[in-house]
Amino acid sequence: MPAPPGSTPPPAAVVALPGGRDYAVHFDPLAELARHLREAGLRGPRALVVTDETVGPLYLDAVRAALGGAGWDVEALAVPAGEASKSVGQWSGVLDWALRLGVDRQTPVLALGGGVVGDLAGFAAATLLRGLPLVHLPTTVIAQVDSAIGGKTGVNHATGKNLVGAFYQPRFVLADPATLQTLPDRELRSGLAEVVKHALIADAALVERLERDWDQLLDRDEAVLGRVVRDAAAVKVGVVAADEFETGDRALLNFGHTFGHAVEREAGYGALTHGEAVALGMRAAVHLSASLASGRVAGVLPAPFDRADALVARLAPPALDAAVSDDALTDAMQTDKKRTSRGLRFVVLDDVGRARLAEDVPADAIAAAWRYARGE
Repeated sequence: MPAPPGSTPPPAAVVALPGGRDYAVHFDPLAELARHLREAGLRGPRALVVTDETVGPLYLDAVRAALGGAGWDVEALAVPAGEASKSVGQWSGVLDWALRLGVDRQTPVLALGGGVVGDLAGFAAATLLRGLPLVHLPTTVIAQVDSAIGGKTGVNHATGKNLVGAFYQPRFVLADPATLQTLPDRELRSGLAEVVKHALIADAALVERLERDWDQLLDRDEAVLGRVVRDAAAVKVGVVAADEFETGDRALLNFGHTFGHAVEREAGYGALTHGEAVALGMRAAVHLSASLASGRVAGVLPAPFDRADALVARLAPPALDAAVSDDALTDAMQTDKKRTSRGLRFVVLDDVGRARLAEDVPADAIAAAWRYARGE
């Protein structure tokens, strides 16, 4: 039932956390930003906006317009677009910029952009003055369904991906569906990798809709894309609310990531998008799932893993560079932050929409998964 005229529409979802730290994930225009800041108890007058050199020219003016009319003074910093900005050096640069401005503990940090900007700005907010209010303004599919929700912030290290960071929850998330219309096709498809991931691990009904509506998603049908993004985000919201610090089922969100992070590291950060690396990782993870369920797999995957793989294949993951060896990829996985004292831990599927954690995985099954992801 629609909200009465003049009333405030309910948030799309609420991340319920202990200690009164609940926050909303809104799917509203950026023009509503000042209202949402006010309702979250943030008063300004200064706001720091961290964006990148691609998103800033598209949406920074909209943020300035939304806040300027409400009495906010907006300071903005644009970092280079791409994974290379998710670095200790860029994080230090954001700190230097903010501290030169003379911020106080009431100054909100607004992360305007995709996953890289959200992780970088979020980590800066977590560490400046031991914590400034953080607001995510995600402008990509991957950020709206995944990285802006849940409080993971951080940067990459030469040793591995996301090894420096903190759990730091935002005051709210404001995802403007219109921003997805300006995404390059590669970035749209990359973001859909996280949608596919959420569906495969937790939402069989979403898998069915992705199979049915895939072409409409790629055509950016607003109604179809909007519903899919909301439903994929709801998976993340539910998992985070149940396991904020990844001590249990939240680790299931890493389906394909143990493989994918190794691909990113060995290919060179930025050579592939995060979603492309995750898509390759999910192909490997689906094969590993089939191996653990039915023994050694040769040729076509058995059901239901063939169905899962067919959906991942729609993402059209790029070929893995032949110069990157399987041994190097397996070695790279050893630095994965999800590693336990018992060794590597993988997320595998038992069925479409149902996942679990697996440890003590045979080395030959991992090697076979890498070969499958390569198309061998």
